[in-house]
Amino acid sequence: MSAPTSPQPPEAVVQAVPGIAAPGRLRTTFRALQHRNFQLFFGGQLISLTGTWMQTIAQAWLVYHKTGSSLELGKVGFFGQFPVFLLAPLGGMLADRMDRRRLVVGTQVASMILAFLLAALTLSHTVQVWHLFVLSALLGVVNAVDIPARQSFLSDMVGREDLMNAIALNSSMFNGARIVGPAVAGLVVARIGEGWCFFTNGASYIAVIIGLLKMRVHCPRRSGELSPFESLREGFLFVNRTVPIRALLLLLGLVSLVCMPYTVLMPIFADRILHGGPKALGTLMGATGIGAMFGALTLASRTGVRGLGRWVAVSAGMLGCFLIAFSFSRMQWLSTLLLLPVGFFMMLEMSSSNTLIQSMTPDSLRGRVMAVYSMMFMGMAPFGALFGGAIADRLGAPVTVAIGGVAAILGALVFARYLPLIRAEGRKLIVAQENLAGEATN
Repeated sequence: MSAPTSPQPPEAVVQAVPGIAAPGRLRTTFRALQHRNFQLFFGGQLISLTGTWMQTIAQAWLVYHKTGSSLELGKVGFFGQFPVFLLAPLGGMLADRMDRRRLVVGTQVASMILAFLLAALTLSHTVQVWHLFVLSALLGVVNAVDIPARQSFLSDMVGREDLMNAIALNSSMFNGARIVGPAVAGLVVARIGEGWCFFTNGASYIAVIIGLLKMRVHCPRRSGELSPFESLREGFLFVNRTVPIRALLLLLGLVSLVCMPYTVLMPIFADRILHGGPKALGTLMGATGIGAMFGALTLASRTGVRGLGRWVAVSAGMLGCFLIAFSFSRMQWLSTLLLLPVGFFMMLEMSSSNTLIQSMTPDSLRGRVMAVYSMMFMGMAPFGALFGGAIADRLGAPVTVAIGGVAAILGALVFARYLPLIRAEGRKLIVAQENLAGEATN
């Protein structure tokens, strides 16, 4: 369990805004922010992730501007995320053996260095497409360690009782940044170029590093008796034999594989289909972020996990439906509106899956299970980006996105069919982990 974190009254979360009271539902939605450590993490990450989204949009536009190829966009996405699929188990093992806070500090410093290097290459007008491939791959290696470490670190900051809320607020922060970052990036790219987006991202890491260093958090010593190979095997065996977790991860992997390519192809929609350029790209990505933020806040308002399995199935199916509708749109205002529910249902599916998986996972295995989650969430996306880019080169971006939407609907139907069979086992696992947490505090 985490050490005391000097919680502040829930009212402090909203009293910074004059004239606004703190109703009970608002206290419930933001309850994880009572923990000082999570406050520091939340504030630093909000700034840093805004910079990250600026870099993501600027990098996609830079590749498209230099090549005009959907396949090259897919390749950059592949190089940036494939290391997560390949190396996330190693990151999860490290998260279960090391001080998670120090591990996250290290990954943030490495990410900052890579962002400044990309900024230097771009501002000096020496950047080449192969530079983007290499730097994306190196950032992917960093993320392979960072994602499972950061996800498992949430429990150290807030404890098990507020973990679901922390996951949801973490997701809302990520998508709040996705609203601001792309919009700012679109303006910056149009006026002064991509390089300053990369520089801003590098500078933004300073905020999260300071927040991490100011934390007073206890990361308990975890067992390191098993060899690295045995430790990795233990994590995979747990996931494989735990039917509810396995089912959630398979659906998550499918959604990432067939639905996430729409983000890689967004420059093509913004330019060739909607004829809006970088500003339209920022608007479209921002709309996805707004929808996703509302999805995360919807989850944050919940106080229990009951019914989340049904949310996962419905969200995956609705995501597919709205992606199909988006693929047929040829008007920017309509495309923007359709991306709101796309972001909403994508976030509900992924965050609900994350919450259920962490609720069923013992803390000693959390890093390794979150590594498999990372492989499905981020690690399948590069294959989708590569295949999506190749298909879009032949059939066009709209057809590619529509095919992904149909696949997501089929996956949701299969998951919904087997949901009654896995729900009972899932409840037993959650109760078992709650009992263990209660014993640990006595």
